[in-house]
Amino acid sequence: MSFEIDIEIIGLEELSCGPFPCNDERSCELTECAPGEKLLPAVAALEKALKKEYGDTVSLHLTLIDDGLPQRIRSIIEEHQPPLPIILINRRVTPIGRISLPLIRAEIEKELKSSST
Repeated sequence: MSFEIDIEIIGLEELSCGPFPCNDERSCELTECAPGEKLLPAVAALEKALKKEYGDTVSLHLTLIDDGLPQRIRSIIEEHQPPLPIILINRRVTPIGRISLPLIRAEIEKELKSSST
């Protein structure tokens, strides 16, 4: 089955899931990973939420750069200087810089709209 939306999250294993503290408001809309503020549990919670909301329309994978930067990621960093974690939607760099369901959902909706026109 082919996916319409491919999400790649690029980061470091011990990286925080974002620049803001995990609090009771949960603006990221993810609760399963709280209050750890760690990337790996946040990505797992995001993947589960996206699967529930979009089914097989969206695929998500994580690329850890702890052991080095592949050239394609080095090029992205040199050109765009995105914040970590880097969020790519269909290989497009987004300015999100954190694991946030509402922000990623907005980018997914943009992609779905542009692919239907």
